Amino acid sequence: MKSYWMKSDGKSAEIELRDIDQLKPGNGQVLLRVRASGLNRGEFILGHGLHKAGDAKPIGMDAAGEIVACGEGVQNFKIGDRIFGRCTGAFSEFALMDQREVMLMPTSLTAEQAAAIPLTFHVVFDMVVIQGHLKADQWVFIPGVSSGVGVSALLMAKALGAKVIGTSGSQEKLDRLAALGLDLGICTRAPDFHDQVMQATGGKGVDLVINTVGGSVFAECIRSMAFQGRLAMVGYVDGVLNAEIDLAALHAKRLTLFGVSNKMRSPLQRSESVPAFREKILPLIAEGRIIPLVDQVFPFEKLIEAKAAMESNRHLGKIVLSGAV
Repeated sequence: MKSYWMKSDGKSAEIELRDIDQLKPGNGQVLLRVRASGLNRGEFILGHGLHKAGDAKPIGMDAAGEIVACGEGVQNFKIGDRIFGRCTGAFSEFALMDQREVMLMPTSLTAEQAAAIPLTFHVVFDMVVIQGHLKADQWVFIPGVSSGVGVSALLMAKALGAKVIGTSGSQEKLDRLAALGLDLGICTRAPDFHDQVMQATGGKGVDLVINTVGGSVFAECIRSMAFQGRLAMVGYVDGVLNAEIDLAALHAKRLTLFGVSNKMRSPLQRSESVPAFREKILPLIAEGRIIPLVDQVFPFEKLIEAKAAMESNRHLGKIVLSGAV
């Protein structure tokens, strides 16, 4: 079977398409024929620590397809089921998925749409629901709203009845996101959004911040938060890993700051929120209240081109790789 692997020397990485032995499901695993897989920026960034120097490993973390074999102990899923979820080696003809991660694909979704969901939407679910405790009619602020995580957060927040403000350096992208429910788009990459955020919220500030940008906007985000506001730190595309914290604001406004990362979590810890995701979010997807935004679909043999398209930052939504023919 064909499978993309990535090898790193600690400074650079090389992606190669290999022919490897057919996989067999172990206890609690299903084997799926991959029909589509989503690209995620983080797995290609060496600084994120997912690739150790000298290591070579299969890549791809989001897969959608159908089950072709089940290992011992698999319950509630069977051969032929259309599924999607997080796994290792999604950029392959076949992939193994832990049954704890498996989600049945709603009939309303294409494989490409389903492949745009798992990692990004689970991260967003963690930020918005599990740790963010978002309620209807609350305000969400997303600096970098046109990113993959940003768009997914917008879609989920709107489906849950929230109001959303976002920033982007592209007015064109903000205009497109307005059609998806963005209440206020601010065209900027600088930390200069406080006044517009406060005006939009009637001087109250926002209840939940999803910081996909990094340290360059952190202090301005704190300034823009409401009493008992929450801030999720999920990305640092600006490369700024340090920021000043206004302790007086943190104290007086009873703010909550939390990180969102799976880097140090065990497979069991990562899967703990999947049942709640199935219960709370999958119905919204099945009903069409959340429709994953797929920007481009590349054929399986064009992974390098798909990665370049993602890194060009011209897309809106997810870049997806179709399954090998």
